[in-house]
Amino acid sequence: METKTVMLREQEQQSSQMSHSMQLSSQIKKRTFTSSDEEASPSGLYPIIPADVMSVKEILNMSNLPCHRTWEILQETAATDVEYQREEWTRFGNEAEKVELDVIRNQHVLRARVDKMALRRKAEEKKSAHIQFLEKLSQRAPDFAIPLRAHTVWEGMTVKLSCTVHGCPTPTLTWCKDGEPLIMSSQPWNYSLQQSFGLSSLEIRRCCLDDAGEYKVIAKSPRGEATTFGTLVVNSYRGAAAGSERLQTAASQLQEEAKFGISFPPTWVKEGNSVTLLCTFTSALLPFQQEVSWFRDGTQLHQSSNVDIKTTDNKSTITLMAAHKEHEGVYSARLRTRDGIKEHGAFVYIYDASAAVTGGPASPLAVEVSDVNKDYVFLTWQPPSADGASPVEGYYVERCVLGQDEWVRCNARIHKTCHFPVFGLKEGTVYQFRVRAVNQAGAGRPSKATDAVRTFDPLEHTRTMVVRVDRGRTITVTKDELEGQVKAPFPPTNVHACEVSDTYVVLSWTEPEPRGREPLTFYVERSLVGKSSWSLASLDLVVNSPRFPVFDLLKEKQYYFRVRSVNKYGVSDPSEPSAPIALAEPQALPAPPCSVMAIRDSDTSVLVLWREPQNTNGILGYYLYCSETGKQDWKTVNNKPVAKTRFTVHGLKTWKEYVFRVKSVSRAGSSSYSDESHPTVVKSAINVPSPPSAVALLLCTGSEMVLGWRAPSSNRGNPVRGYYLDQREKGAKTWREVNVKPAKEKQFKVSNLTSGRFYQFRVFAANMAGVGKPSDASEPFLCDKWTMPEPGCPYDLEFREVRDGALVLVWVAPLYEGRGPATGYLLEISQGDQSDSWTALNKKPISETHYKVSGLQTGQTYRLRVAAVNEAGAGPASLPSEPVTAQTRPGTRDIEIGVDDDGFIFLGFEAVEMNDESEFLWSRNYTEPIDAKKTKTETKQNRSVLTFTDPSEEDLGLYTVELSDTPQISSSYDFTAEDLERLKELSWQVRNPLIALKSAWQVEVSEKGGVRLWLQTESLSESAELRLVCNDREISSTPHRKINFDKAKGLVEILFDQLSEDDEGSYTAQLRDGRAKNQCTLVFVDQKFRDTLALADTNRRDKQRKTGPYFQKYLTWSVNEDCELIIKCKVTNTKKDTTLKWFKDKVEMKAFVYDQTSGISSVSIPQVTKKDAGSYRAVVSDNRGEDVSTLELLDDEYDKLLQLLSEQCALSAGPLRMESTADGFRLYSSLKYYISCLKTSWFLKEKRIDQEARTKPGSSMQKVWIEISNPTENDKGKYILEMCDGTETHKRHFELSGDVFAEALLEHQRLKQLAIAEKNQAKVTKGLPDVVAIMEGKSLCLTCFIDGDPAPEIFWLHNDKEILDQTQFTITKEPKRSAITINKVNTEDSGKYSIFVRNKYGSESVDVTVSVYKQGEQPPANAVEMG
Repeated sequence: METKTVMLREQEQQSSQMSHSMQLSSQIKKRTFTSSDEEASPSGLYPIIPADVMSVKEILNMSNLPCHRTWEILQETAATDVEYQREEWTRFGNEAEKVELDVIRNQHVLRARVDKMALRRKAEEKKSAHIQFLEKLSQRAPDFAIPLRAHTVWEGMTVKLSCTVHGCPTPTLTWCKDGEPLIMSSQPWNYSLQQSFGLSSLEIRRCCLDDAGEYKVIAKSPRGEATTFGTLVVNSYRGAAAGSERLQTAASQLQEEAKFGISFPPTWVKEGNSVTLLCTFTSALLPFQQEVSWFRDGTQLHQSSNVDIKTTDNKSTITLMAAHKEHEGVYSARLRTRDGIKEHGAFVYIYDASAAVTGGPASPLAVEVSDVNKDYVFLTWQPPSADGASPVEGYYVERCVLGQDEWVRCNARIHKTCHFPVFGLKEGTVYQFRVRAVNQAGAGRPSKATDAVRTFDPLEHTRTMVVRVDRGRTITVTKDELEGQVKAPFPPTNVHACEVSDTYVVLSWTEPEPRGREPLTFYVERSLVGKSSWSLASLDLVVNSPRFPVFDLLKEKQYYFRVRSVNKYGVSDPSEPSAPIALAEPQALPAPPCSVMAIRDSDTSVLVLWREPQNTNGILGYYLYCSETGKQDWKTVNNKPVAKTRFTVHGLKTWKEYVFRVKSVSRAGSSSYSDESHPTVVKSAINVPSPPSAVALLLCTGSEMVLGWRAPSSNRGNPVRGYYLDQREKGAKTWREVNVKPAKEKQFKVSNLTSGRFYQFRVFAANMAGVGKPSDASEPFLCDKWTMPEPGCPYDLEFREVRDGALVLVWVAPLYEGRGPATGYLLEISQGDQSDSWTALNKKPISETHYKVSGLQTGQTYRLRVAAVNEAGAGPASLPSEPVTAQTRPGTRDIEIGVDDDGFIFLGFEAVEMNDESEFLWSRNYTEPIDAKKTKTETKQNRSVLTFTDPSEEDLGLYTVELSDTPQISSSYDFTAEDLERLKELSWQVRNPLIALKSAWQVEVSEKGGVRLWLQTESLSESAELRLVCNDREISSTPHRKINFDKAKGLVEILFDQLSEDDEGSYTAQLRDGRAKNQCTLVFVDQKFRDTLALADTNRRDKQRKTGPYFQKYLTWSVNEDCELIIKCKVTNTKKDTTLKWFKDKVEMKAFVYDQTSGISSVSIPQVTKKDAGSYRAVVSDNRGEDVSTLELLDDEYDKLLQLLSEQCALSAGPLRMESTADGFRLYSSLKYYISCLKTSWFLKEKRIDQEARTKPGSSMQKVWIEISNPTENDKGKYILEMCDGTETHKRHFELSGDVFAEALLEHQRLKQLAIAEKNQAKVTKGLPDVVAIMEGKSLCLTCFIDGDPAPEIFWLHNDKEILDQTQFTITKEPKRSAITINKVNTEDSGKYSIFVRNKYGSESVDVTVSVYKQGEQPPANAVEMG
């Protein structure tokens, strides 16, 4: 048996080895292994000895007996092993340390090599990126510098078709024949294609008739596409035109296909408006071209409610009924042709509509709906390009049920990022959503509403299964039917966060399986991590779908969430908690782009390039902004983010300088602005010039020809540097180069020609961009020496100053003079581009080589030509000029004349279009040079100024200016003697300037009584000087008088605290500022000074008066609507003991009203009479002082009061009314108050009614009338009442005619009868007393006076019984009088006595009570005692 000893020491050694290995791997300097003293002592460690090694005695009694020898041997053996192992480990450690140092050293070397390789790789990447960037800058679209030429060969000959193409990147070339790609491999023996350095050549060996046709080369690159054509005609020996006939026959069978004509340019449309884009075609569309397709940003558009596409024979249109920002982009129309698909496109800009509130932001865009559920959707959108007056702070989300037109806000607080979960929707309802941006000014315009979205259960299809049965029938089975036995729901599963932001978390979970048939809702619970309590997160909200947004979470806190299922049977157990969920960090705004660069593109556009930021995560695109340099007026370029890092900005002003900047856009918002680009002038990019034209023969000597030509119509952004010529003999096909060195002028002498032969020439123009296309070949010129007596033709015809209805033609005299020099020139004009009808412009030759043509039709095109005349006659006419339209170019400027800041007379001209190398050429009469000794020329940017040093009459005349490379941009000015005189006067004024006065001396008096004299000039510099003189003595500031001089405002002030008699005088301010000076004098004497002194004293006293109670408003009078006179005043600065008294003519008044709170006191006079005129005075006083206000209501003031009262009375007059009376008619008007000063006049039929027997005007306090007695038919008509208040006449009208007159007349007659009856009625005119007392035994006599016609009957009554007793009573009756006497009255005679009278008009009764008393008694107190 093998003895195994397990020792703790071995465990320590293993631990030490592991620890030492770790130290070796992590440290550089190590300690050396030396001895075992440093290790822990092994004492106290006892091995476990197996029983087969120990004796029985040791086993039975280990505690009582000494240790067995075996232990000692083992201990010695163990010590020896330990020592040996320690030595071995020490040796191993030292060697391992050496190895580790070597490893570390090698690691350092490797790391240095790796770092060098990384730096080299990074440098290579940077170099590659820079090269790519430079390549992008140098990129240009393909262009055929030398196009294909037509060739005609004999059958069996070899022909080579060649072309040269330029472009960066290098374009790929495709050869086609008759519209089909040419397959070289089909006839390798016949075709050979060679391509090198842009030159592509197709060699066709042994041409046959089948090789005839149209060859085409297509060059394509990412920058564009170019095409060149060439026709090959193969002649057959059987007939010279055999080959061409077949080609022509095939071509004749093809109808001319339509191509793009005038098409839509870049277009701008306001958000919400409609826009129509139009493409026209050169001819009617062929059958295979009928389908014209429209695209936006490469996506095809189709007919819809908002898109209307129409295509007719020769045009196609697309209309957007309502343009929104989402519709911004490149719109293109694609047309099918035999050569493939042709496309025309342009950018359509949608600019912002008017802001909803002033300074509000623009509308967001691209609102999209995703993750649609039963009651939940998720919205995303893009920020607007324009923030408004302040940055966008957030967004409001709104929803609308389709068809209700009522938008409801979904979030109470603004949401900062461009995504938002919308919860609480109704299942099965169709919604639309929109978003508003919000800044400090308020909510902006809403975005375009989303398409209609119906909320639904997205998992509905997963719970449906279709089972196929026989004969094609199917059975649909739903899980709800299979789960009918499920009652209480199961808990959901997989609770997690599907959307996390810095403000909300959207929870998602999986519905329980099985879910049961009953409708299912959910409860959401949450708990803080580390807590054991759960709370309801959904509160009282009903959660119908497995999505739920939580907004009220705390930052830097983690939560667990769980969900319970709910149906009508109950609530499930909670789901498993989710993983810890916390709000995310706020999404950072994107970094701005960098390296913004603007590159010239066209006359109205600029290509803007930029580099995207290092971190492009989440960037949706970029917004661009532009501004004219120095203005800081930034305008938004695009309203839809651009995904690429390049954009062509259209709609810029030619020759204006712009700067650009860019923003990055993400869901978190917009970045800050990038750095501005370098300023860029808007003008066309440099390209090769257009071809020259009008190659003409100017002179021929028999072996040499001098040729002239017209410069290119456009130098394409760079001046022409020279010209190259080709020549060939008539009938030859090959052109031969004439000059290797470019010709600088527009004429060239060609030598070494053969006399008697015909030659043709063509000309190339070259500039910095390269050599342009050649001109058309000239007509064949015969090389024969000229000996004709007439002069040659003029040449180099150019136009200057093309304006509406006029232009100037300039030419060069002919080189060949003939018998004598040219003495004049004849001009002819032709209307149109190709007309051969020429009309003479001048009957007599002109001597100058320029001519102004006027009287042209604006907008019409013309051509001109010139012929030279000498003593032998008129020579041949020049070649016609290029067509010119008599119309002023937009932005054309004329020469302006003026005086500069230094007083020099100048002529200035500003060019609208100008290249970097363009120069202004000034001349006199178009050809004469300017005298450099008398003038100085200075050019800044696109403006040139010709300054005269000392102009005189010798400098008068016509001055012209033109651009060196664009002579059409020109102007002229006739400098006349009147101009010279006027400008010299202005020059003197500029050199001896006056300081401009904004205001001369003004005098002001302050409320405190101070006086201020001041004047103001334009703003002055700090070096300005002021000298003030008063009465011929210079003055300065004193304690009594203060002088202020504000140079920045140009303000001079003299302030007097208290003006006195000593301050009267003349004040003069003498000002000087550099060369400018001026002076202004104030004559402050006599009445002006006295008035100012009085006003100052008054204001000073008024200020002192206001220390106590005072009248804020003095006594004033007014008339109210009730025609009452109101006199009132207002006092202020009062206190409790302040008293107010009124006086009239020094008599105190008591009848006044005083409201101490408001300080208003008033007196009301209802009806003004003469006694109310007088002097009114109010006095307010207390211990601080008193103030008096006086109102003199006398003379003119009283007359003014009466006039105002009259006016008010007249205004209160009511309409004219009429009433019938017994005497006639009465017309009247009611007034609130009538005053005698109101003059009234009555008119009938516009004739004044004077007072007569029948017409009597009258008035009372409230009425004005006129009475018309005994009216007749003549009284019919229109009555007018005129009331004159002294200044104005007021009228009232009444029409008395027709039924009104008839009814009034009847009423008058009725009243008249009543009046007659009343007048003649029997009556008692003087009645009896009511009660009479008489003593018994006396006699009583009662007498009455009676009236009536006829005479009335008389009856006396006693106690209502007629008195018939003639003994006791004596009755006398007379016509106008009756009496009754009671003889010796007694008590029985007491009672009521009555007299009753009557006639045919009526009756009347009068009563009297008779009281009889006995002697000694007292009569009644109310009785009249008789007897």
